[in-house]
This record gives sequence, C-alpha cells and structure tokens, in this order.
Amino acid sequence: MRYYFMQRLLYFLVYPILWLISLLPFWLLYLKSTLLFYVVYYVIGYRKKVVLSNLALVFPDKTTSERRAIAKGFYRHLCDLIFETIKGITISEATLRKRYVIENAEIFDAYHAEGRSLLVCCAHYANWEWSSLVPVMTKLKGFGVYKPLVNPYFDSLVKNIRGKFGATIVSNKKAVTTLFKMSKQQIPSITLLVADQTPKLGAFKLRDTFMGVDVPVFTGPEDLAKRLDFNIGYLKTQKVKRGYYRVTLIPLSETPQQTAPFEITRLFLDEIEKQIHAAPQYYLWSHKRWKHRKTD
Repeated sequence: MRYYFMQRLLYFLVYPILWLISLLPFWLLYLKSTLLFYVVYYVIGYRKKVVLSNLALVFPDKTTSERRAIAKGFYRHLCDLIFETIKGITISEATLRKRYVIENAEIFDAYHAEGRSLLVCCAHYANWEWSSLVPVMTKLKGFGVYKPLVNPYFDSLVKNIRGKFGATIVSNKKAVTTLFKMSKQQIPSITLLVADQTPKLGAFKLRDTFMGVDVPVFTGPEDLAKRLDFNIGYLKTQKVKRGYYRVTLIPLSETPQQTAPFEITRLFLDEIEKQIHAAPQYYLWSHKRWKHRKTD
C-alpha cells in the first residue's frame, strides 16, 4: 500500500512541473536543452561509458576524437528529445504537423482503399515519440504498441501523450490479440511499433548482424505481418533541424507471406543502418543494444 502511495505522490509532484515546462515556447525549451546537455555530458556523464563503448564497437575505424564528436552530438540530440517529449503533453496537432512532416502520406490512403492493414516499424532514431501523429494522417484505424511502465500514473501519462491525436495505445502483450481482432473484423489498421529492441536471451529466433555486430534480433513485426498478411514498412525519420523532422514510409513488403524467412527483418535493419551511417548522432547510443553480442 505504501509503495503505491509513493508512486502516486511522485506523479503528483512531478506532473505539474512537466506540464508547466510543456507550455514553454520552443526557443526557451531548446535553451534549457543546451543547459541540460552540459550537465548531462560534462557533470553527470550519464551512461557515457556505454555510449563510447557502443560507438567503439560499431565504428572501429573511426578515431577516438571522431567517436567523441558523435557522442557529443548524441547527447545534444538526447536533451532535445527529452524536451520535445515533454512538449508532447500540450502540443497541438497543428503545431506538430508543421514540425513533423510526412512526405508520402498518400501511400496510406492507397492501403486503405485496398482494404490492407499496415505494420510500421520504427527505430530509436531521431524522434520516435512524435510518430503518434502518423495514424492521424490516414483513414486507417490507428494503434501504437508500447511497453507499460511500472508506475501506473506515469504509464497513463505516456498513453495519453501518445494517443492524444486519436491512436489507440495497446501494451506489447495485448497487441497481437488486438490486431487479430481487427483482422477478423476486416478493419484496415495501421500499427506503429519500435522494433530495434534487444530481445531477451532465450526468447529470440534469429541472430544477425546489426552495424556489423552479431546480436539477437527481434523478429516480431515480420512474424505478425506474415500471420495476418499485413503490409509492413519502415518509418524513416530524419532530423532537419531542432524541432523539425521529415518522415517517409519505406515499404518493406506488400506480400509478406511470399518473402523468405527473416528477409523483412533484414530489410528493416538495413534501413536503420543507412540512417546511422549517414547521421550517427541521432541514434540512441545509451541503449545497451549490443549487450548480447557474440564474442567468439
């Protein structure tokens, strides 16, 4: 009982602060982001060993100074992302549409006209939090898949932020059941899920290379696309400048049941790698993505 009381107390102490921050104009948020960068990078050193270790692993040919430059760029972007996520509490749809531009939104209408559902794979690259706008740009019924937080109050906050524009937010444990129901009712849908996570040991089907390193690979989106015969694509998000993103849906397969085993998963990884090589500072290097790598 005391544990839940403390969770509730923490939420009611923190949420008003977050809400007030979200009301600030972007120029002031980015000023705070710059200040936070100096604290996080130079004072706290948040996960700096993990970040530099990951960069050394996947970019062995780069010099130490080059990798440190990428790390600094990552921390600057991470601080921007923190404030952009907080801004999501009160940001309007009109404002977000100006800052998060989907270049080929017409492809969604084509899928809807065909009565086809779509799985959209996202990565921890650029700003994946603002992708909740994508379903609003379509006639498809929108879903977002997430992993519930331990604190039920903050969990509800995350669901409200990600679903504020109309998408239904479902937990990763209920996603399959939900989509099977949509398929059975012949309701064309669009479902967004972040798919570059690290699978649990003993709970994966495939090892493959990611950025040249042998690691377990999450194959859930491909498996689901094949079972339900859903189109599947990759949401390519590019950071144009602070607070502005250009988004393109890259189709991975419109005939998933006809593809070779793990072909779709490999295509997804290839797309992420292209973006990382082009602008590595926008990937989430603080995540222990390579902790289960093959070392022999």
